[in-house]
Amino acid sequence: MHSGSVLTDVFASLTRKRRLERGEDVPATDVVGRCAVADAETVAAATEAAAAAAPEWAATPLSTRMALGELVRERLLARHEELVELLVAEGSPVALARWQVAGLVELFSPETLAYCAGQLHSSVRIGRRELTVRRVADGVVCVNPPSNAPAASALFGITALLAGNAVVLRAPRSAPLGVLFALRELVVPALTELDAPAGTLNFFCARPGPVLRAWLEDPRVDDIFFTGDVERGLELERECVARGKKPILELAGNDCVVVWRDADLDLAVEALTECFFGSGQICMAPNQVVVHPEVADELLARLTEAAGRIRPGYPWQEGVLLSPVLRSERFFAYLRDALERGASLVHGGRRLEVDGEPSDTGPFLEPTVLRVDGLAGCREIDAVATETFFPLLPVIVAEPGPDLLDRVLDHVGTNPYGLRNSLWADDEAVVDRFLARTRNGGLLKINDSHLGWLPYLPTHGGTGLTGGVFGEANYPMLRSSHLQGVSRATGIRPRDAVFDAYHRLDRQGR
Repeated sequence: MHSGSVLTDVFASLTRKRRLERGEDVPATDVVGRCAVADAETVAAATEAAAAAAPEWAATPLSTRMALGELVRERLLARHEELVELLVAEGSPVALARWQVAGLVELFSPETLAYCAGQLHSSVRIGRRELTVRRVADGVVCVNPPSNAPAASALFGITALLAGNAVVLRAPRSAPLGVLFALRELVVPALTELDAPAGTLNFFCARPGPVLRAWLEDPRVDDIFFTGDVERGLELERECVARGKKPILELAGNDCVVVWRDADLDLAVEALTECFFGSGQICMAPNQVVVHPEVADELLARLTEAAGRIRPGYPWQEGVLLSPVLRSERFFAYLRDALERGASLVHGGRRLEVDGEPSDTGPFLEPTVLRVDGLAGCREIDAVATETFFPLLPVIVAEPGPDLLDRVLDHVGTNPYGLRNSLWADDEAVVDRFLARTRNGGLLKINDSHLGWLPYLPTHGGTGLTGGVFGEANYPMLRSSHLQGVSRATGIRPRDAVFDAYHRLDRQGR
């Protein structure tokens, strides 16, 4: 059903959807499309096809495989409006649909592709040897994108193809159409143009539980790329390792933004309001703020004003940034916990109707700002300690003192999550210390948008609870491959090769 119909009449729309799924003939003028749900045989056939195609595709020259990224980017630029339209129909506000598409353009940018190509293959000539360090494909990579941004995550996941892997991808039942359009209309034609073997890319729509179990139990699967919650992701990591499979995880984020006393507060507030985009249901959105006490009151005043300008609406309306939150009980649980533990409600905390009016039953949540006084004990508040996935931003006012910067950096560095971290400051010494001390996280931003995409830099990935024990900045084509060294020699005597290294060392020493 179209997202607009759900906002107009939730009960009637979901009832029609269920009746349609049962095969009943009912008027359904708000249907966007229909999608078959794969059975177990289809899931197994997809893996079988990928396993058959993987060796041939892996042997394809790197230049050909990298051309896939260029071709996908060309098609994305040509058909981005169609993709945006589908994302809006599935519930993404149009501004955020465009943001997702812009991120995909950067993902396939010449700068990003060139960096990854250099990591996939590098050679040097020494004497009569050509020495190569290359990354070779793991084999069959299975991709499980999330329900909150499935199409963008699907195109992110299929970059494992560029390393030479064959890919199997599950589209979520809650929002399959954007995924299927992106793969059918953007990726498949590019693979066809490159004469990739049948089975290089396989995709279907299905429930996650049975599919993940089938992938875990199938010996032909080499990697499982999972995006989702921390608890299930870490459980899957353990199950993968026990079966000799590589887990690639994109889990929760609890990103921290530090605002120092000399920050440009207007620009910092713009970045902080990114917490509310998509109602906070974006893993790399800001989740907490640590502010210097000298500017805390002014920052909170400006942030309150900015949060009040963020309004709900229908997803196709320009300027709408909030998404419906149909299950908001946990939001109010986080809010109660924070207030009971000493936080102050600065702004928000209510349900809203689509027109912005407060309501006890509204499908939207008002952008909410909390004040938390002091770093000491702030993680006793659940909204500070964990990712909330709601439009809820705790602002922690650090205690003054000579060791303030060290305490702030300790707070950032001990965050068990590690997706993105940001700093707003003009003092170069503060910036340098932030960069030297902040080791957790896949991406650091200095005086920049927290959510904004950039070429060359990774868009996803992180450490700790965000990426599991193997977590780091995520380029899927690198994560789904492994290092291999190659020596190609001409006219080398094996016995000389065993001992000539010492002779070279001796000559260099003289």
